[in-house]
Amino acid sequence: MKKILFGLAGFLVFGTGALISSDISKADDSKITKGYFTEDSMGCMLLRECTDGVKQVFSLLDVSSEYSNTDDFYVIADEFNNMLVALDQVGVKVFLAPEKYFPVGHRGVYHTTSNNFFLNKAYMKRPSALMSVMRHEGWHVAQDCMAGTIDNSLIAIIKDPEDVPKYWSEIAEKTYDKVSLPWEREAMWAGHTEGMTMKALQACALGEMWKVYEPTPLTRKYLVEEGYLDK
Repeated sequence: MKKILFGLAGFLVFGTGALISSDISKADDSKITKGYFTEDSMGCMLLRECTDGVKQVFSLLDVSSEYSNTDDFYVIADEFNNMLVALDQVGVKVFLAPEKYFPVGHRGVYHTTSNNFFLNKAYMKRPSALMSVMRHEGWHVAQDCMAGTIDNSLIAIIKDPEDVPKYWSEIAEKTYDKVSLPWEREAMWAGHTEGMTMKALQACALGEMWKVYEPTPLTRKYLVEEGYLDK
C-alpha cells in the first residue's frame, strides 16, 4: 500500500505558467533539490522540513481569512469545523500551504506516516473546492483508521467497491493510476458528498470504526490476524 496518498481531488489544471508565482521565497526551503512544484518540494513539506508560509488550521477562520470573500465560507462552517474537531481527536493536523510545495494540479495531500494533511492555498478560495478537498483527504484519514490505527502506514477501503456510484468511479478512473484506484474511487465519492467523511471521522474518533462500517473480508482477516478484532 502507498505510504503517501497524493490527493488530486479533481482534474489537473492546464497552463502551468498561470500557476507559478514569481514571488517565491526561498527561506526555509534549502532542502529542496529539484525545485518547487515537484514531488520533491511536496516531500519536504510533508516531512515538515519546509514550512515557509505553512500554517496550521484550527478553525475555518484560519482559511477564510486568507481571502477577500470571507462571508462566502459561512455555509460550510458547521461541517468544516466538525471535521476539524474529529481530526484533532484522531490525532491528525491540517495545514494550509503555499502552492509552491505541491506538484502542479495537486490540491491536497494526506501523509499516512506523519498523519498530517495539507491544503493547497491556491485552490481553497472557493468554499466548494475547500470542502471537496477536506472531505477527500479526510476520507483517506478514515481509510487509515480502518486499517487498524492511524499510527501505522497502511490504509484500507471502507466501502464495498460495488457501492461506489458509477459516476464517481468513472471520474476516478480517468484521474488516478490503477494502483491507487481502490482507495481513490471512494475518496472521490466522499469528496463530493456532504457529511460522508465527517461521519467516518467521528466513528474513528469514538473508536467505533468497525461497528459503523463492516470491514471488507480481506480487511477483517488482516484486523483479526493483527489483533485489532477478536474474530
